Amino acid sequence: MQLKTLVLSGYGINCESESKYCVENAGGVADIVHVNKLVEDPKMLENYNMLFIPGGFSFGDDLGSGKVLANKMKFRISDSLLDFAKQGKLVLGVCNGFQVLVKMGLLPEPDFRQRVTLTFNDSGHFEDRWVALKANERSPCVFTKGLKTILLPVRHGEGKFVAESSETLRSLADNEQICLQYVDERGGLGGYPYNPNGSQLNIAGLCDRSGRIFGTMPHPEAFNTVQNCPYWSTGFIKEAQGLRVFRNAADYWKDK
Repeated sequence: MQLKTLVLSGYGINCESESKYCVENAGGVADIVHVNKLVEDPKMLENYNMLFIPGGFSFGDDLGSGKVLANKMKFRISDSLLDFAKQGKLVLGVCNGFQVLVKMGLLPEPDFRQRVTLTFNDSGHFEDRWVALKANERSPCVFTKGLKTILLPVRHGEGKFVAESSETLRSLADNEQICLQYVDERGGLGGYPYNPNGSQLNIAGLCDRSGRIFGTMPHPEAFNTVQNCPYWSTGFIKEAQGLRVFRNAADYWKDK
């Protein structure tokens, strides 16, 4: 089966084109669909096996990053989203999309109860930099399968991951739902600027217990050619590392 992706657009989402490119580069097909069309006709999800909420500044982040889009989807199409997830299909949210997933309550559990958030960076300003990430090889996450480390860019003002309680944070760790963590050049959980926002446990990416719903603050779609990375001229970078995430999604469906 081929990866068939609905890529959301509209109201400040601004990464839909490169997101579509990455899906297609990985061997899938992708349609860019305005969020209003999805809300008006959520049955269109039946034609796809992955929903992708890209980055940007949906609704200007006026009520907090991703909050308005999260509410729009939660209160209008929650049943369809839950059916989509229960059918074993994939959901990916990047940056603003990650913020949407946690604020509508599809992550860390798809039950529409918010347990975690992504809030203002400890630095007090917008962070635009490349970061090193360590993948959790024990995680069930479909998208990070086979990854050990990866370089990706971040560009956000509200990327600090915070859980509602120490019990929630412990549960995420115990269930191996922490997929990606910010690390320093030695692979340790360093502070700023390695952890660009002050996230608890240096969390950069999170999945649900099934591993099929995944959110990440760093942008895999923004590393879609070797030349995207500022270190490419050193010869150290041999591939567009962000594409690995999309190839994993395509591989998941290949034998279905």
